[in-house]
Amino acid sequence: MNETRHLTVDGGSLAYEVTGSGPLIVLAHGMGDSRHAYRAVIPRLVEAGYRVAAVDLRGCGESSADWPDWSRTALAGDLLAVIRQLGGPAVLVGHSISGGAATIAAAQEPTLISAVVELAPFTRKQTTSLGDLRVKRFRRGMTRLLGAAVLGSVPLWRAYLDVAYPGVKPADWTERLARVEAGLREPGRMKALRGMGFSAPADAGARLGDVRCPVLVVMGTDDPDWTDPRAEGAAILDGLPAGLGRLEMIDGAGHYPHDQFPDQVVSLMLAFLRAEAVRG
Repeated sequence: MNETRHLTVDGGSLAYEVTGSGPLIVLAHGMGDSRHAYRAVIPRLVEAGYRVAAVDLRGCGESSADWPDWSRTALAGDLLAVIRQLGGPAVLVGHSISGGAATIAAAQEPTLISAVVELAPFTRKQTTSLGDLRVKRFRRGMTRLLGAAVLGSVPLWRAYLDVAYPGVKPADWTERLARVEAGLREPGRMKALRGMGFSAPADAGARLGDVRCPVLVVMGTDDPDWTDPRAEGAAILDGLPAGLGRLEMIDGAGHYPHDQFPDQVVSLMLAFLRAEAVRG
């Protein structure tokens, strides 16, 4: 692993690492995680000729633990600060909550964000009906997810991850779980997870129409966070200005497509970026 760098912003210190050279790609993980989530993606992007910065979100990984705000708007400000520090513009990749943060960042600072990739993103206001609970995959994921957030339970978060990675698990799955659990048991880390978990994505949804760069949304067909992942991805595209968004589905992937199927995700990203370069 590369040396950890730190950037002080209002409210605390952000940790990140930079690998490779070339156009800048910034990777932002989901709640309850760290930049380690992109361990399989980083070398593939570096090999493709990119300078890759993987960031620990506020409250996560090696970033400081105690922050006043866990909203996507706050996360967007952090990511923009890192991009300014590294010299943008950048392709901004956001997973889950960071997908919404990437939307806001692109809307706020269009000159700093050349493209956005959203992986299983929470970028719109969510509504759940009793009918949704009839979908077993969704019911199993949501009960564990809500339980972890409400109770601050590490075992329930581990149980959620087992559902969020349906079928294919990374080769280092045991180590992956141990790392996540160890991180969440550090002081303040579960508070960060809970804060992000209860932060509604309405602020991101409100900025979809203000995005001016191309957007790739990648969803897994078996993501337990939605009853219909394809419909959620399509709804995000509908909120963007016409022609900016592209939706790609990965068959069999759950909520962590970049960790289950890193080759496919990177291939989709590179094809997207090549196509946009030609269009540009």
